[in-house]
This record gives sequence, C-alpha cells and structure tokens, in this order.
Amino acid sequence: MFQRIGPAAYKADLDNTIAICGALHHPEKKFRSIHIAGTNGKGSTSHLLASILQEAGYKTGLYTSPHLKDFRERIRVNGEMIPKKFIVKFVDAHKKTFEKIEPSFFEWTVGLAFDFFARQKVDIAIIETGLGGRLDSTNVITPELSVITNISYDHMNLLGNTLKKIAGEKAGIIKKNIPVVIGETQPEVKNVFITKAKKENAPIIFADVAKKNISDRQIIKFNCPLKGNYQFRNIRTVLASVDLLRKNFPITEKQLHRGIKNVVKNTGLRGRWETISKKPLTICDTGHNEAGIREVVAQLNKMKFSELHFVLGVVNDKDPGKVLRLLPKKAQYYFCKAKLPRAMDADELRKRAGEFGLSGKNYSSVKNALKAARKNTGKNDLVFVGGSTFVVAEAI
Repeated sequence: MFQRIGPAAYKADLDNTIAICGALHHPEKKFRSIHIAGTNGKGSTSHLLASILQEAGYKTGLYTSPHLKDFRERIRVNGEMIPKKFIVKFVDAHKKTFEKIEPSFFEWTVGLAFDFFARQKVDIAIIETGLGGRLDSTNVITPELSVITNISYDHMNLLGNTLKKIAGEKAGIIKKNIPVVIGETQPEVKNVFITKAKKENAPIIFADVAKKNISDRQIIKFNCPLKGNYQFRNIRTVLASVDLLRKNFPITEKQLHRGIKNVVKNTGLRGRWETISKKPLTICDTGHNEAGIREVVAQLNKMKFSELHFVLGVVNDKDPGKVLRLLPKKAQYYFCKAKLPRAMDADELRKRAGEFGLSGKNYSSVKNALKAARKNTGKNDLVFVGGSTFVVAEAI
C-alpha cells in the first residue's frame, strides 16, 4: 500500500487495472465520470463537485484517497460510504482471479470502486487520481470532463524532478475530444497542457482566466465551510467545471450554492483547515508538500493568537527540508511520528527541524504530542496539527 510503505508499492503502468476491469466485465464503461488530477486541491475540488451534483439530484459516486479514519471513506455514493458487506463479498468473489494479476492495494481499490459505482447505477462519479495521472490506475475511464487543479513539487522520485515533467504526467488524463479545466495558469507549465489538449483536440479552459471577474468577496458569499484562502482557487476551478457540466447535467444557481455550502454534510470531507477543538483552539490541515505548506503558513499569518503550538510529523521518503524552511520559527514544536512505516522518526525530525531554527520536543505518538500541546496552551494560544495527512488522521 503506497500510503503506508511509499514508492515500493507504486506500479507505474495500467496493465493490472486493465486486467482487473476485464475480469469485472468493464464496470468503468457503465457510468459517466469526471476525472480530477493535480498536486494540491484535488480532494476539495472532487468533494465540492460531488456535493453540487448531489444537490442537483444526481446519484453521485465519489472516489478519493487516502482515507483519514476508515478505508470506506474512499468510495461513496451520495456521501454514504460503501457498505462493509459489499467489500467482503467483492474480495470473496474475486480473490482467486486477482491473485493471478497480483495487483497493488490501490489497483484492487480502483476495481472495487468502479464495480460498486456500476452496480449502484450512479448518474455520474467523481474520480480522483491517486498519484500523477498518465499511469495512475484511475486513468482507464473516458470522462465527461477532466480537471487538473495545479502543479507543484511532490512525489518527484516517481513523477519527475521538474514542474514540466510533473505537469506532463498530470496532463496524461487529457483525453480525445474531452474538455479539460486547468485550475491555475502557471507560466512554467501552461504550454504543457495547451500542447497536450491540442494533440487530443480537447477544449481547454483555465479557470482563473475564465472566472477572473469573480472576486474573493463574491466567493465568500457561497458560505463554503472549507476554510483557508486556498479554497478560493478551488471554487473558481469548480465554477468553471460546472459551466461545462451544465450542457449534460442541468445545475441551477441555487443548487450550486447549496452544494458548496453543504459540502462537508453531503460528502463527509474532513481535514481541510478543520477546527477539531475550540478550547484550546485546535486546527488541522492535510497540506503536506511545499505548495500545501505555503498555503498553511499564509493562513496562520492571517490569524491572531498569542502563541503557536505546532504538532508536526512528516513522511521519510521526501526531503523534509523544503517544508521545514517554510515553517514559522516563532512557534513551539511537538515532533511526532504517525503509526506507519513511511513516517519519519520524531527524533530525526526534531534534529532536521533544528537546522532550520525550529525548536521543540519529540513525542512517541501523535496522541501524546497533541496532549502535550493542549496542556501547554495559555489563553488565546493556537494549536495547529499538520505536516502529513496521517498525522491529521490520528489527531482527528
């Protein structure tokens, strides 16, 4: 499982997924879909689109990863998690066939999701890529619409060490004659998408250009419960996507507003600038790569508090320096290790953080780090939990 052990579990081709889909009588061809890739924001964008389509009365599938608390979070229909019984029956029915294919955990899960959506006869499913795009297991669908939120440095050992290479991998979800929405116009990679779209004869829209007349003030009126200024970009991407979807899926303005407002209630999304406690004020966010942490720090800088208590854990297969150099020096750090093999040892993290002027103690678990942070807070202090999706999962 990639989330637990890292690159060793990543399979860079579609052969197994194609074999799985064949064994399942091609469920991926039995429902309409939207395909979403990008370095950051693809989870929020996926959930927002799913919520809007639900509000518009469509039976909506949603496939995302990783999960925070329960594996079944990855596969939902109208916000309801896939039943345990369905998973057990699916494994029983296909175990022998799949053993010959030797799929990864992620490939198994994609097969399960597609089979469930086909049997549920969803009107449409939002499918989020796991990693990259071109060779991601989900890239066997022919969607109604492709969406690429943005490009920044993440998983460089697998996707390439330049933004252009990473963009090339994400651009792999652009299909022949299928419109594509790009969330952000980024000068370094803009032409990668334009070239690929031209080659595939795919209409291309840059959301920030198409929706530049929509101010942040107007977006605030949507009452989106997902806090963090980075959500403005995600909402612009969603608005541009809805404009294109309306040709085949009528969506009223009221349904659009309700979908954005009710995204957490409708889809169960968690961990995006989420307040998990009021006393002391404790906020968590799953931002974990360079661009994600930049957004977290920008958001922290906008907040008023006396002292910042930062519960921090990272994974060990990426250079933490890129993230650590961005973090505020004026904070008390609580270094910890999430319960998975990929997580960096807390003491090692403390030493690396020291190189960047960050100081604090290390703790044996996320639970203990959070407990210590809460205990140490004074009035008007803030506890923030982040650095890794898995740290946030345990804090929640």
